[in-house]
Amino acid sequence: MARASKREEIAQAALEQFRTRGFNATGISDITSAAGAPKGSFYNHFASKEDSALEALERYAAGLRFDMLDAAGQPPLERLREHFAFLGADTVDSGFARGCLVGNFGAEVADHSEEIRSAVRRGFQQWAAHIARVLTEAQEAGEVGAGLDVRATALFVLSAWEGALIAARADKSSAPIDAFFQLVFDVLLR
Repeated sequence: MARASKREEIAQAALEQFRTRGFNATGISDITSAAGAPKGSFYNHFASKEDSALEALERYAAGLRFDMLDAAGQPPLERLREHFAFLGADTVDSGFARGCLVGNFGAEVADHSEEIRSAVRRGFQQWAAHIARVLTEAQEAGEVGAGLDVRATALFVLSAWEGALIAARADKSSAPIDAFFQLVFDVLLR
């Protein structure tokens, strides 16, 4: 009788291990142990730890809930705020043990892996494009000024978010996340 594939368990365990431990502190044995799989089975599904990290980035991006940004019948800035509130809750609920995998890999691995750097860059570009689209809708609805450069603002908002998550994790406090919301939504996008 053939054994069931452990690919899904390994891929999900890799995502969780990378999110809580980081890329460099996560070994193949950590991933397979968390998946309840023999260490050798990892290489039946992934050519390297880097390959599993690339899939982890894809899985993480799928959970960023970009669909919240498209909610019909809701004002654009309200959708944007709810998107970041959803993401911030994950960091707070984890006891500040997990941040954004895209940002974490950007800081930790991008200088050492061209494939991961490219994936991180694409992830940030796609995310900024979603934010820019919502800001364009907000302009059209009169929620923000017509002179707002939506592309530059989207990049700034995303960069401020990533910085807030890093500071929140370092402080073990939601104060940086609270400051992000206050400055972005009550000052910048007013």
